[in-house]
Amino acid sequence: MENKGKYYLTTAIAYTSGKPHIGNNYEIVLADSIARFKRKEGYEVFFQTGTDEHGQKIELKAQEAGTTPKEFVDRVAGIIRGMCDLLNISYDKFIRTTDADHEAQVQKIFKRMYDQGDIYKGAYEGMYCTPCESFWTESQLVDGKCPDCGREVKPAKEEAYFFRMSKYADRLIKHINEHPEFIQPVARKNEMMNNFLIPGLQDLCVSRTSFKWGVPVDFDPGHVVYVWLDALTNYITGIGYDAEGNSTEQYKKFWPADLHLIGKDIIRFHTIYWPIFLMALGEPLPKQVFGHPWLLMNSGKMSKSRGNVIYVDDLVDFFGVDAVRYYMLHEMPFENDGNATWELIAERTNSDLANTLGNLVNRTISMSNKYFGGVVADKGVTDEALDSDLKAVVTGTYAKVAGKMADLRVADALTEIFGIFKRCNKYIDETEPWVLAKDEAKADRLSTVLYNLVEGIVIGASLLQPFMPETAEKIVAQCSTKLREFEQLDKFGLYESGNKVTEHPEILFARLDMKEVEKKDAEMAAAMEAAAAKASAEEEKKEAIVDVEAKPEISYDDFGKLQFQVGEILSCEAVPKSRKLLCSQVKIGSQTKQIVSGIRPHYTPEEMVGKKVVVLVNLKPAKLAGVLSEGMILCAEDAEGKLALVVPEKEMPAGAEVM
Repeated sequence: MENKGKYYLTTAIAYTSGKPHIGNNYEIVLADSIARFKRKEGYEVFFQTGTDEHGQKIELKAQEAGTTPKEFVDRVAGIIRGMCDLLNISYDKFIRTTDADHEAQVQKIFKRMYDQGDIYKGAYEGMYCTPCESFWTESQLVDGKCPDCGREVKPAKEEAYFFRMSKYADRLIKHINEHPEFIQPVARKNEMMNNFLIPGLQDLCVSRTSFKWGVPVDFDPGHVVYVWLDALTNYITGIGYDAEGNSTEQYKKFWPADLHLIGKDIIRFHTIYWPIFLMALGEPLPKQVFGHPWLLMNSGKMSKSRGNVIYVDDLVDFFGVDAVRYYMLHEMPFENDGNATWELIAERTNSDLANTLGNLVNRTISMSNKYFGGVVADKGVTDEALDSDLKAVVTGTYAKVAGKMADLRVADALTEIFGIFKRCNKYIDETEPWVLAKDEAKADRLSTVLYNLVEGIVIGASLLQPFMPETAEKIVAQCSTKLREFEQLDKFGLYESGNKVTEHPEILFARLDMKEVEKKDAEMAAAMEAAAAKASAEEEKKEAIVDVEAKPEISYDDFGKLQFQVGEILSCEAVPKSRKLLCSQVKIGSQTKQIVSGIRPHYTPEEMVGKKVVVLVNLKPAKLAGVLSEGMILCAEDAEGKLALVVPEKEMPAGAEVM
């Protein structure tokens, strides 16, 4: 095979805040299909993926989980890598931003940028989105919320280092204009130019002091490197870049990257910040950044908080690895968002995989066994019109697929490949092998027909291998042959005449019972709803924290002057001419006190009777609405002004001292 040179491909590294859903996994499958295709074309491919493991969000998640940030990211990174392996991803390197060699280079890069004046120290005051790890000005917010994710932002002010983005902005605009292929699709390029570059870039915050979980700025303790500068540099540190000029031979061979494959939501970071960082380092820019669309669920963006996520391991358990890979790759348009539901995946599995592909392979091999004992032989008895058209479709497909893949139109490439299998099915209908089998004089024609079908299937499977590797291997194994190199796919007739197919063909994809699919979908939906409800309840609990303005400190002696006791409410009535006050007779030890409380909007007199409450008993008596009050019943108040009585956790006698 001709060596066509190097090809360096990366995905965005996955953020280790939790288990990724199918929308997150789409990118890695897309990248894998491109990497496998390039290898088959003769390129020396280096395919890197990994995990992004620093930042405030991770620190908070670890605190919530009661663990250290490192323990937290170790666990989640293991889950993410496990999903890559489950999906049969052929990555060459899985980088983690907690890798010691990466962290060391991030520190070197930061120091170099500082020494050459690209980074300076200042202070930041603005609005901060923790999930996105992004600062925003008031003018950049959309309806007061983060313009990227739509979540709440909070005011933040802290000492920070900044990168002089404007220093390189004109140079980047020039590069984009001179390299129209740099940002794809074109709509993403227009968005970056019109919304960010042309209006003018603000300097970028590149360090934080309000949290600790990050790569330390080694020359300024207390600062950690901002997560995007840390994360983006993985594309060069992972292949051996050294900021002091001692980069490896691997780096010199593979950089610049041929393709950064990323989600459309982070294209700003990869087409503005990242190229400018590279310019500051004096390194070439990547050749292309492709911002792919999202894979949605029921036309809505997947979100664990909304409870509308699909996890890839659940799908693989039910449909199988290659069925899931096929759906993700085939159902994603080039520029627009795709959609995923259990029902849609099942329908596509039944129509394309079970019917078009699986049934074709099964009945071709079954007929070869039935009519010729499994021997597939080209007897040279042709029908020029039928056979030439089949051969033209089969041998002409590789060029079409290669063209689609060069433009990263992976879904269209798969459609072209399945055109082979559809044409083979049509060929069966046209030649009617079961009719030919009834006439012994047509045995050689029947043998030739079956040979043509097997040859077409093998060529189709060889093209299918980058997208559905396990299925492709199973197909050629049943045909008792091997996958072909791409350079052989424009030739028809390479299958060895007289070869014998497997005696017992395996069902590649069984038809799915849609009722079973609906049942599974309902089970998963119920589980997601329960998980979302639980998460929502936990979130409400967190949000229930109320901060109140601090009062002046008191001494222990001051506190000792206050006398709190448990009281039992004997009777209670509304105070006339007041909408807020209740008057209670409260038993405290051997005495009874009358206490007036402003709790009528929250409790009825009937609800109060019999309750054990906490009372401040030595409060100076006062008249409220003309009624004498001899103490205070304690209550708690939330942010919305709702009140709740402070009551003993366990049964206590009236008069018990509260200490």
